[in-house]
Amino acid sequence: MTSVFHPRECKVTRKKQKSYGFSLRIEKDTVGHLIRNVEKNSPAEKAGLKDGDRVLRVNGLFVDKEEHTQVVEIVKNSGKSVVLLVLDEASYKKAEKEGVNLEDLGQKVSKGQQQKKQQQATPPMANGAITPAPQPRLCYLVKEEKGYGFSLKTIQGKKGLFLVDLSSQGAAAKAGVQNNDRLIEINGKNVENDKHEEVVEKVKNSGNCVMFLLSNEETDHYYTSQKMTLNKERANLELLPLKPRLIELQKGENGYGFYLRMEQNTGDHVIKDVDSKSAAAKAGLKDNDILVAVNGERVDALDHESVVGKIKQSETKPTLLVVDKETDAMYKLAQISPYSYYNRGKDPAPAKTEEKVELHSEQKVNHKPRICKMVKGPSGFGFSLNMAKNKPGLFINEVQSHGPADTAGVENNDFLVEVNGVNVMNESYDKVVARIQSSGDKLTVLVCSKDAYKYFQDQNIPITASMADPIHDTSEPAAYAETVPAESERTSPEPRERASSSSSSHSVASAGTDSSDDTKF
Repeated sequence: MTSVFHPRECKVTRKKQKSYGFSLRIEKDTVGHLIRNVEKNSPAEKAGLKDGDRVLRVNGLFVDKEEHTQVVEIVKNSGKSVVLLVLDEASYKKAEKEGVNLEDLGQKVSKGQQQKKQQQATPPMANGAITPAPQPRLCYLVKEEKGYGFSLKTIQGKKGLFLVDLSSQGAAAKAGVQNNDRLIEINGKNVENDKHEEVVEKVKNSGNCVMFLLSNEETDHYYTSQKMTLNKERANLELLPLKPRLIELQKGENGYGFYLRMEQNTGDHVIKDVDSKSAAAKAGLKDNDILVAVNGERVDALDHESVVGKIKQSETKPTLLVVDKETDAMYKLAQISPYSYYNRGKDPAPAKTEEKVELHSEQKVNHKPRICKMVKGPSGFGFSLNMAKNKPGLFINEVQSHGPADTAGVENNDFLVEVNGVNVMNESYDKVVARIQSSGDKLTVLVCSKDAYKYFQDQNIPITASMADPIHDTSEPAAYAETVPAESERTSPEPRERASSSSSSHSVASAGTDSSDDTKF
């Protein structure tokens, strides 16, 4: 007699800067991705997750047989809400024993629950409280070696094209795309009435990155019932990987310590010549940042004198909303202003802090490892690799200021955990050096601070890339086009040893620009 199984679909929605309230892990001699440590009164508990549940699907994507790190990454990239299809522990073990196809089982349940949701004309209730109205989502996809990792298809009787067959390790899944999402816009342009071949051509012509505005079945139904139009002005921006930064300045004895320049060809108000010891530098302002707003007021349409006036009116404590050039380009691709993040009541990323999207607050923020991507510069990767005599682990030192490693986020005394995705914590010094030398012009490392290393060792917690925040890839700076082989250098019998030379410091001068307005602060 065949058993009947009842997976549960749980939509977990967290508050700003809070965790979902559960751990996702794999355990020795135990099959499946397990839900553990469900916190009392947390979003996870309220959504119905229970200790021992096995995750079958994440946002409609079947993940039971996927690598655990990939499943964690998909959850982390889901933003404020994640939809998990789970099966209780006893049922999961029974299904495994009976050889049940969990992918088919999950698909049937997921479709059935979606049909149930179609009957709802208002936002769903959760524990007596109305959950936020569903929103379309902006997703920024960066092409990988195997493409974007999705297929497009039409569904009879439904408007538009749908994204299906998502690769769990592909660019689309990492960007927050969900299976069966409907495509509304490509790079800010509506494509709902475009033909299949026209949409395919637009994606191809977008190059190595593309911005999608997407809607799922629940969002479509809600907007139709409310007679509302789906567009980017109503979109959830939380999945976008790059955020504007809010800079709170405090005037020093010599002013703020930067110049503001209006570029004539773009009209952008650009931060220039930030004094490294100034109040601006301490607050996190950087050369070539683009000014979006002053004290909550958008300034991109103002002339230079008006913007200067607004900063001066602030007396000693102006608040600036800024973006770097990469973030600016991403928002321009979507054809929206970075000010939208500020204007919609979101929290722009504070200067010098990273976006926190955690499954569970098992480790403090400063205990997170970091993924750092870099391109070899004129003097190698710009760091030394060291080891302490009779002590485990390799650590990084002599990080070259403004070099590839420094730009990628590597810091002095960081412990090296992985090289190009391979854990090297138990490898010999020579073997790790060889790995770095054989990586060519590009290198990806997983590192953590000395305190974090000690914390994880004390707690007996394996350090993995899944613990790190989403990566900000800095591996394509034009400044490091020249390649020089890294050389293994051992200078003395002391515990300190080098993997590559970083004896000389290199600075890169920015190209001059034609501008008529340049004001010092």
